[in-house]
Amino acid sequence: MKKGLLIVNTGNGKGKTTSALGQAFRAMGHQLNVCMIQFIKGSWKYGELNSKDRFNGLLDFHVMGKGFTFKSNNLEEDINIARKGWEIAKAALKSEKYFMVILDEFTYLLNYEFIGMDEVTACIQQRREDLHVIITGRDAPQSIIETADLVTIMEEFKHPLKAGVKAQRGIEF
Repeated sequence: MKKGLLIVNTGNGKGKTTSALGQAFRAMGHQLNVCMIQFIKGSWKYGELNSKDRFNGLLDFHVMGKGFTFKSNNLEEDINIARKGWEIAKAALKSEKYFMVILDEFTYLLNYEFIGMDEVTACIQQRREDLHVIITGRDAPQSIIETADLVTIMEEFKHPLKAGVKAQRGIEF
């Protein structure tokens, strides 16, 4: 049996977005179209943003944020940007174009209640039967975990930051 999977990458460890990008890279290797919407991120230059144009025609990449909302000076603007991103996501979830839709850092929008859980659940459940959806972010809500087909919880065991090693280009960003 084949079906579109709901995949959730959550937890406090590193690798949630990286795993989703690996799935995207695998899909594009088979000439399958991917839509990635990055919520929250956007206030700095990071590797995936720099390389997205190399996959022109297979990857639609949307950055819908200005940085982490807990550091925001304008929460209302962050909410509006998040909701615009959700509109893009809803269109992608209804589109026939994509093999996979990635909602990166999406759990924050749910946990901060920028978007209603009922609306999100309904939209995901009403997607095309063969459309794969990946949701990333810390603290995935229990209802999303229960709905998912595959859940990976990234657990930090050891991190170089604790030894004084700062974030490095090509590794953390």
